[in-house]
Amino acid sequence: MAFELPALPFAPTALAPRGMCPETLEYHHGKHHLAYVNTLNKLLEDKPEFQGKSLEEIILAAHGKADLTGLFNNAGQHWNHSFFWNCLSPNGGVMPEKLAAKIASDFGSIDTFKEEFRKAAVSQFGSGWAWLVLGKDGKLAITKTPNGTNPLAEGQGKALLTVDVWEHSYYLDFRNRRPDYVTNFLDKLANYEFAEAQLNAA
Repeated sequence: MAFELPALPFAPTALAPRGMCPETLEYHHGKHHLAYVNTLNKLLEDKPEFQGKSLEEIILAAHGKADLTGLFNNAGQHWNHSFFWNCLSPNGGVMPEKLAAKIASDFGSIDTFKEEFRKAAVSQFGSGWAWLVLGKDGKLAITKTPNGTNPLAEGQGKALLTVDVWEHSYYLDFRNRRPDYVTNFLDKLANYEFAEAQLNAA
Protein backbone atom coordinates (compact mmCIF):
# COMPACT_ATOMS: atom_id res chain seq x y z
CA MET A 1 0.00 0.00 0.00
CA ALA A 2 1.58 3.25 -1.13
CA PHE A 3 1.84 6.19 1.23
CA GLU A 4 -0.27 9.22 0.33
CA LEU A 5 -0.01 12.97 0.80
CA PRO A 6 -2.41 13.94 3.59
CA ALA A 7 -4.85 16.76 2.99
CA LEU A 8 -4.20 19.98 4.85
CA PRO A 9 -6.42 20.29 7.95
CA PHE A 10 -7.40 23.83 6.87
CA ALA A 11 -8.09 25.72 3.66
CA PRO A 12 -4.95 26.86 1.76
CA THR A 13 -6.01 30.47 2.30
CA ALA A 14 -6.85 30.09 6.00
CA LEU A 15 -3.40 30.97 7.38
CA ALA A 16 -2.80 34.05 5.24
CA PRO A 17 -4.13 36.52 7.85
CA ARG A 18 -1.75 34.98 10.37
CA GLY A 19 1.43 35.08 8.29
CA MET A 20 1.51 32.07 5.96
CA CYS A 21 0.39 32.78 2.41
CA PRO A 22 -1.34 30.27 0.08
CA GLU A 23 1.73 30.18 -2.18
CA THR A 24 3.88 28.98 0.71
CA LEU A 25 1.47 26.11 1.31
CA GLU A 26 1.19 25.40 -2.42
CA TYR A 27 4.95 24.86 -2.64
CA HIS A 28 5.55 23.41 0.82
CA HIS A 29 2.66 20.95 0.90
CA GLY A 30 1.87 20.46 -2.77
CA LYS A 31 5.45 20.18 -4.05
CA HIS A 32 8.01 19.58 -1.27
CA HIS A 33 5.95 17.22 0.88
CA LEU A 34 4.53 15.47 -2.18
CA ALA A 35 8.06 14.88 -3.46
CA TYR A 36 9.02 13.15 -0.20
CA VAL A 37 5.95 10.89 -0.45
CA ASN A 38 6.64 10.01 -4.10
CA THR A 39 10.32 9.34 -3.45
CA LEU A 40 9.49 7.22 -0.40
CA ASN A 41 7.09 5.09 -2.43
CA LYS A 42 9.66 4.70 -5.21
CA LEU A 43 12.36 3.61 -2.77
CA LEU A 44 10.04 1.04 -1.21
CA GLU A 45 9.36 -0.66 -4.54
CA ASP A 46 12.52 -2.76 -4.33
CA LYS A 47 12.47 -3.26 -0.55
CA PRO A 48 9.97 -6.06 0.10
CA GLU A 49 11.08 -6.32 3.72
CA PHE A 50 9.38 -2.98 4.36
CA GLN A 51 6.09 -3.81 2.64
CA GLY A 52 3.17 -3.46 5.04
CA LYS A 53 5.25 -1.59 7.62
CA SER A 54 3.93 1.59 9.18
CA LEU A 55 5.73 4.88 8.61
CA GLU A 56 6.96 4.80 12.20
CA GLU A 57 8.30 1.26 11.79
CA ILE A 58 10.17 2.27 8.65
CA ILE A 59 11.72 5.29 10.37
CA LEU A 60 12.93 3.24 13.33
CA ALA A 61 14.24 0.39 11.15
CA ALA A 62 16.12 2.69 8.76
CA HIS A 63 17.54 5.10 11.36
CA GLY A 64 21.33 5.08 11.53
CA LYS A 65 21.80 2.67 8.63
CA ALA A 66 24.00 4.15 5.91
CA ASP A 67 22.53 1.99 3.17
CA LEU A 68 19.02 3.19 4.08
CA THR A 69 19.76 6.90 4.39
CA GLY A 70 17.52 7.87 1.47
CA LEU A 71 14.67 5.79 2.80
CA PHE A 72 15.06 7.24 6.29
CA ASN A 73 15.23 10.84 5.06
CA ASN A 74 12.09 10.60 2.95
CA ALA A 75 10.12 8.61 5.52
CA GLY A 76 11.19 11.07 8.21
CA GLN A 77 10.23 14.06 6.14
CA HIS A 78 6.83 12.54 5.36
CA TRP A 79 6.23 11.95 9.10
CA ASN A 80 7.57 15.37 10.11
CA HIS A 81 5.49 17.28 7.58
CA SER A 82 2.32 15.30 8.30
CA PHE A 83 2.80 16.22 11.97
CA PHE A 84 3.65 19.84 11.17
CA TRP A 85 0.41 20.54 9.29
CA ASN A 86 -1.48 19.65 12.48
CA CYS A 87 0.70 22.10 14.42
CA LEU A 88 -0.72 25.00 12.40
CA SER A 89 -4.14 26.57 12.90
CA PRO A 90 -6.12 29.59 11.65
CA ASN A 91 -6.93 30.10 15.35
CA GLY A 92 -3.37 29.47 16.49
CA GLY A 93 -1.46 31.07 19.32
CA VAL A 94 -4.08 30.42 22.01
CA MET A 95 -2.86 28.02 24.68
CA PRO A 96 -5.43 25.82 26.45
CA GLU A 97 -5.43 25.63 30.22
CA LYS A 98 -3.89 22.22 30.87
CA LEU A 99 -0.99 22.71 28.46
CA ALA A 100 -0.38 26.22 29.79
CA ALA A 101 -0.19 24.89 33.34
CA LYS A 102 2.19 22.08 32.34
CA ILE A 103 4.43 24.48 30.42
CA ALA A 104 4.48 26.96 33.32
CA SER A 105 5.35 24.13 35.72
CA ASP A 106 8.14 22.62 33.61
CA PHE A 107 9.68 25.78 32.11
CA GLY A 108 8.91 28.35 34.79
CA SER A 109 6.65 30.44 32.57
CA ILE A 110 5.09 30.49 29.12
CA ASP A 111 7.44 33.31 28.14
CA THR A 112 10.45 31.19 29.11
CA PHE A 113 9.11 28.29 27.04
CA LYS A 114 8.67 30.53 24.01
CA GLU A 115 12.15 31.98 24.36
CA GLU A 116 13.76 28.54 24.66
CA PHE A 117 11.74 27.19 21.74
CA ARG A 118 12.66 30.24 19.66
CA LYS A 119 16.36 29.81 20.46
CA ALA A 120 16.27 26.14 19.44
CA ALA A 121 14.52 26.92 16.15
CA VAL A 122 16.74 29.86 15.24
CA SER A 123 19.99 28.13 16.20
CA GLN A 124 19.29 24.96 14.19
CA PHE A 125 22.04 25.25 11.60
CA GLY A 126 20.79 24.81 8.07
CA SER A 127 17.60 22.82 7.60
CA GLY A 128 15.70 21.11 10.37
CA TRP A 129 13.05 21.29 13.08
CA ALA A 130 12.43 22.48 16.63
CA TRP A 131 10.20 20.37 18.87
CA LEU A 132 8.28 20.46 22.12
CA VAL A 133 8.40 16.92 23.49
CA LEU A 134 7.18 15.04 26.52
CA GLY A 135 10.25 13.29 27.85
CA LYS A 136 10.37 9.82 29.33
CA ASP A 137 10.66 11.47 32.77
CA GLY A 138 7.22 13.03 32.29
CA LYS A 139 8.57 16.54 31.87
CA LEU A 140 8.32 18.78 28.83
CA ALA A 141 11.51 19.58 26.95
CA ILE A 142 12.62 21.38 23.81
CA THR A 143 14.85 19.76 21.24
CA LYS A 144 15.92 20.31 17.66
CA THR A 145 16.75 17.89 14.87
CA PRO A 146 18.51 18.34 11.51
CA ASN A 147 17.13 17.49 8.09
CA GLY A 148 14.62 14.62 8.19
CA THR A 149 15.17 13.20 11.64
CA ASN A 150 12.79 13.64 14.59
CA PRO A 151 12.27 12.80 18.28
CA LEU A 152 10.77 9.43 17.35
CA ALA A 153 13.98 8.31 15.65
CA GLU A 154 16.25 9.86 18.27
CA GLY A 155 14.34 8.51 21.27
CA GLN A 156 13.84 12.01 22.64
CA GLY A 157 10.25 11.53 23.80
CA LYS A 158 6.77 12.05 22.42
CA ALA A 159 6.43 14.97 20.01
CA LEU A 160 3.76 17.50 20.96
CA LEU A 161 4.54 20.45 18.66
CA THR A 162 7.02 21.26 15.92
CA VAL A 163 8.06 24.09 13.65
CA ASP A 164 9.74 23.50 10.29
CA VAL A 165 12.79 25.73 9.80
CA TRP A 166 13.68 24.62 6.29
CA GLU A 167 13.76 27.81 4.20
CA HIS A 168 10.87 26.70 1.99
CA SER A 169 8.59 26.94 5.02
CA TYR A 170 9.07 30.67 5.49
CA TYR A 171 11.03 32.34 2.68
CA LEU A 172 8.05 33.67 0.71
CA ASP A 173 6.53 35.24 3.84
CA PHE A 174 9.59 36.27 5.85
CA ARG A 175 12.50 36.10 3.37
CA ASN A 176 15.62 35.31 5.44
CA ARG A 177 14.10 36.44 8.77
CA ARG A 178 13.83 33.06 10.50
CA PRO A 179 13.51 34.62 14.00
CA ASP A 180 10.44 36.60 12.88
CA TYR A 181 8.92 33.48 11.34
CA VAL A 182 9.40 31.50 14.56
CA THR A 183 7.96 34.29 16.70
CA ASN A 184 4.97 34.50 14.40
CA PHE A 185 4.53 30.73 14.59
CA LEU A 186 4.50 30.74 18.39
CA ASP A 187 2.18 33.74 18.71
CA LYS A 188 -0.21 33.32 15.77
CA LEU A 189 0.04 29.91 14.08
CA ALA A 190 0.91 27.28 16.69
CA ASN A 191 -1.94 24.84 17.28
CA TYR A 192 -1.57 24.45 21.03
CA GLU A 193 -4.85 22.55 21.21
CA PHE A 194 -3.26 19.83 19.06
CA ALA A 195 -0.21 19.86 21.36
CA GLU A 196 -2.48 19.42 24.38
CA ALA A 197 -4.28 16.54 22.69
CA GLN A 198 -0.91 14.85 22.12
CA LEU A 199 -0.09 15.42 25.78
CA ASN A 200 -3.43 13.95 26.90
CA ALA A 201 -2.86 10.87 24.72
CA ALA A 202 0.61 10.18 26.16
